[in-house]
Amino acid sequence: MKHAFIFPGQGSQFSGMGKNLYESNTIAKDIFEKANDILGFRISDVMFTGTEEDLKQTNITQPAVFIHSVAAFKTIENAKPDMVAGHSLGEFSALVANQTLSFEDALKLVSIRAKAMQHACELQPSTMAAILALEDEKVEEICKKISLETSEIVVAANYNCPGQLVISGSIKGIEMACEQMKTAGAKRALILPVGGAFHSPLMISAKDELEKAIHNTTFNHPICPVYQNVTASAITDAAQIKHNLIIQLTGAVKWTQSIQSMISDGANEFTECGPGKVLQGLVQKVNKEMNVNGIN
Repeated sequence: MKHAFIFPGQGSQFSGMGKNLYESNTIAKDIFEKANDILGFRISDVMFTGTEEDLKQTNITQPAVFIHSVAAFKTIENAKPDMVAGHSLGEFSALVANQTLSFEDALKLVSIRAKAMQHACELQPSTMAAILALEDEKVEEICKKISLETSEIVVAANYNCPGQLVISGSIKGIEMACEQMKTAGAKRALILPVGGAFHSPLMISAKDELEKAIHNTTFNHPICPVYQNVTASAITDAAQIKHNLIIQLTGAVKWTQSIQSMISDGANEFTECGPGKVLQGLVQKVNKEMNVNGIN
């Protein structure tokens, strides 16, 4: 059987994140200090003592979650993943874990991605919403109908686990979709407190900016497959990994399907590295017989 390592994305941050790792492990401390040098400011101080509001800023949140995740992974002695995956932003952490990217290069890309996404959010007000207990096909159908019949953009963005799908798009489009989802039988249709429509066509300007940076970065041959968000399948080709990482910004996060693929390919143990325990819960909602644990 195989051991999978998984890495969280934006939304798992909290005040004080990573402080215990920094104070208790010299390897982790070195990673935090290296990150401070690369970014040109002490992001570790914001992570350890900043307010929740400070950590909500996309240009802080994304590097913070990435740094914490990689630091957690690096503290595992003789960690040898058989496969890796990351939820949205977490895909960059996964690519460090399987040695496709160096920590330094990945952090630079994460910083560029965060700033580009923040800028895209400012260009057009937009949002996301969680749809609970409605079939994926019905959610997709409603999104498509609204997009075809109006000028609004609404798409399925995050397939988190069976019965939990996040949609993304324009504010008016999301509001219309939420009403129709509830009418169609959704248990809840909850607009999320996020800054924009991540994983939707409204991120196209951020995608263009990230694409240039990715093409100028060295991607190595990985030591194990990464199950990428947009394909939900095992990828080991560096050029394909680059391509999938670029289109991920405007494409859906197929997390449910990724976990199902990993299990089909032999995974029976999942270790979440980084802040929080959200992914451990999602894995067990996909298959409750999986062994899950976390390093945070």
